[in-house]
Formats: sequence, structure tokens, C-alpha cells
Amino acid sequence: MNRKRHQVVQRSRSERETLRTKGQFWTPDWVAEFMVAYALQDQPKRLLDPALGEGVFFRVAKRYAESHRFYLSLFGRDIDMNIVAQARQSGLNDNDLRNVEIRDFVLDPPTEQFPAIIANPPYIRHHRLSTLQKASLRDFARTAIGRHIDGRAGLHVYFLIRALQTLSPGGRLCYIVSADICEGVFAQPLWQWIASRNKFDAVITFSPEATPFPDMDTNVLVFCIQKEQPNKHFHWLKCRSQNAEELISFLSGNRHKQFKTLEIHHRSVDEAIKTGLSRPPTQTAADRYTLGDFASVMRGIVTGDIAFFFMTLKRARELGIPKSMLIKAVGRTRDIEGDLFCCEDVKRLEAKGRPTRLLNVNGLAFDQLPATVQAYLEEGASRGIDKKTLIRTRNPWYRVETRTIPPIMFAYLGRRNARFIRNCAGVVPLNCLLCVYPNHPNLEFVEHLWNILSHPETINNLRMVGKSYGGDAIKVEPRALERLPLPDHLVQTEGIEKYAKPKQCTLFD
Repeated sequence: MNRKRHQVVQRSRSERETLRTKGQFWTPDWVAEFMVAYALQDQPKRLLDPALGEGVFFRVAKRYAESHRFYLSLFGRDIDMNIVAQARQSGLNDNDLRNVEIRDFVLDPPTEQFPAIIANPPYIRHHRLSTLQKASLRDFARTAIGRHIDGRAGLHVYFLIRALQTLSPGGRLCYIVSADICEGVFAQPLWQWIASRNKFDAVITFSPEATPFPDMDTNVLVFCIQKEQPNKHFHWLKCRSQNAEELISFLSGNRHKQFKTLEIHHRSVDEAIKTGLSRPPTQTAADRYTLGDFASVMRGIVTGDIAFFFMTLKRARELGIPKSMLIKAVGRTRDIEGDLFCCEDVKRLEAKGRPTRLLNVNGLAFDQLPATVQAYLEEGASRGIDKKTLIRTRNPWYRVETRTIPPIMFAYLGRRNARFIRNCAGVVPLNCLLCVYPNHPNLEFVEHLWNILSHPETINNLRMVGKSYGGDAIKVEPRALERLPLPDHLVQTEGIEKYAKPKQCTLFD
């Protein structure tokens, strides 16, 4: 197959935002080709695409059925009323689209099962779902898998559950989805449920240069699953080139061929679910210690309106705000140039006009405040700052969160630059950073822990606990960071084993 690779069209920022609202990210043809080849390998008579979009799977499936000389009926679902017109414009005709319904696939599912399902589900994050939608989806998941799914799961998670329910015994599902479906707090129970009822054929990941969506900040996987007796091992692939040919060959059964663009691992299902299906296989024995054995982690301060509460020292002086009502703070990761942040860095930021002071009048009644501070708060209220979503829940509205100064901070979202930062400036971080609080205040212990955390081996372990995004970025939430493995030999070299929290024992240990 020597088709020219289709390039993903770059969209304007406003167009991309419209797509995000609908959760629509169109699948490139080269990806659709290998997905269709897997799903239609047994030449089924019916194919379901439960999120039709522009109809790329229909177009490729038609070509596949024609070239392999079998009859295929196409069935589709979508909730966008304009989608059929868009599919026609892409080259599909009325006969191709006769079995397409404008209905909610998850909450109003088909009454029949299908032997082949291919899906690029709507990527709608949880914060874009209504309260009613979230409640309905939670009820559906609880009924389907017998347990609650965390409220931070996006619509694509529920879509997968429904797709597996809609798959006929022996049928094939090919599903392209963001990596967070394997990395969220709900991931292990979800995939254990899936693996106990289905056979994993392959999980396909992509290097940054081969990503199907280069203009979108998301990391994606393709799952190839059969509704058959569960298996203990499967193939985990990393695709290094936007070329469907080798993937089609591999998925068609040529498992012993030498592939130039594929990195292939034969993995245990149990190990992969534990490690994370989006992550490479674990190469070494598990380390004994995690960061949570030596420290606790909290997010930085959320102000609710950073422009109002966070200011330069010069601005504070102009407003007449006393130093006693200001806290030294850092507001963005790129204000920290390395992995040490000192008093000189705070002065550098002030000289550049960057804010470094957080307003904090906690513990004082309004009439106890200086007249200048009262005037500033009244001016903020006149602009409606007290009515903002987060701020209006506080009493009084101008009370901000507090944090003890953390000896160590963590830049939790970055491209190849996630790092631990030694806080020598005595600042508190806003929510661009995480606070790392060692279990013991002993300065010698803090320095030993810092040496471990800043070591390249520890930094490399962040991918074992973080969520992956486009462009090789990762994001590590507080509880996940506490699970960060610390290399045993580093813990021993720094001699901090005695500071580890005692392990919790249970009746079954």
C-alpha cells in the first residue's frame, strides 16, 4: 500500500476551540487505514462507527471491503446535527449514510451488537460535562462495571465501556483515545475489568514525530481488542513513523517480520495495567521506596484571580499595602530558570516587572485593615471579583489559601523540563507548582532528599506516575507524585532509610 501520507491540517485557534467544545478531532487517513484493517480482518457483514465525525472510517472501510471483495453494511452514530452533511461533503453518499442515527451512543445505545466497531470518541473532558451528564454517566458506569468511576473521567472513558458492551462475541474493537484513559485514578480498576472479559491483541502508541494529532496537546493510543477469552500477554507497539503499511502487516498476523518503524514489546497484561498501558514496560525490579515514604505533596495556592491578588512590590507600594500583608510568592514555572530558586531570583523578577507578592489579609476583619487596603478590596468588589466562581465560596471573599513555605517545589507540567526546585528564597508557590514537604524538618535530611529528587534517574521515573500529553509533555498530580519511585541505590547512598514512614500493614499482609 503506497498511498501518500495525509497531513493533518493546521486549524486556527478559534476553530480548535470549537472542536474541543464538541470533542471532535478528525482521524487522519493513515491511522484509519490500519484501524479498519484490524477491525475488518474477519470480513464481518456490519461495521459500527459510534462517533461518525467526517466519516473517515466509513470511507476507508468501503475501500477495504471493495478491495477484499466482501459486502459490508455501515452503521453510525453521532449527536451533531450537521455531521451527516459534513460526511457527504467528504465523499460519502446517501446509501453509505442510510444507517446513521443522530443519537447519544452512551446513554441511548443501539439495541443490537456489532461484530466490528471502530471509534474515535468525542474527547470531552469532565469539566465540559454538565452536572446532569456526569450523574447519568456515573450511574451507567456503576451498572456496567459494578463500581464507581472517578468524576474526573472524560466522556471517552464511558464511550469505551459502551463500545465493549455493544461488541458481539468474537468481534473486534479498534479504539483511538487519549492516554489519560490509562493514567487517571480510575485507570487500573477500569482496565482490570476490561482485561477480565476481553482479549488484548495490541496497544499502539506513537512517538512525538508520528503522533496522529500534531497540532493538538494530547497523547493518543490505539487499542485493538477482541471480545474473546482473555489473554495473559499482548503486543505493545510504539509507532515511529506516520505510515500505515507496517502496522497493517503486523496486525494482520506477520508477527515475526522485521519492522523498521515499529518498536515491539511482548508484555504481560497484569504488568502493563499496573505500569500503565500508555507507558513502556518496566525494565527493572520495583524500587522499595516512593516519595510518599519521605514527604507529602500539596498543590500550590489557587487565588481565583491572579491579577488582583498577585502583584509586584512596586504596585503594592503604590497601593499603600503594608509589607506585613504581603507574602513572597512565585506565580509561574518559567520564572524559575533552574532547579534552585534564591532571594537573588526574586530580585531579578522584580527588576523585570514580574509579580512576586501575594496579598494576604487573613485573620483580620475588614474594619481592622488599613484604609488603603480597604479601598483596594472595595475597588475589586466593584469589578465583581467577589462574584467569581471560586472566590464567592470564601468567607470573607478576599481570604486566600495559605501554605507553609515548602523546602522543595515541583514543576508538574512541562515538556522535557519537569523538575524539582530547591526553594532557598522562602516563597510560596501558586498552583503552577506543587509543594513538597519532607516528613522531617532536619536540614541535612532535606538536602539528602533533594539530592535524590534532582537525580536524573528519579526524574526519569516521573513517566511512571505522570499523565502524558502531546509534545512529550507530562503532568504529575500531588497523589501521583507521592507514588514516585525513588531508586534504591540513591536512597541507600544518601542514607535516609531511617526517615521512611512505617509501612501500613493489613490483616492480609
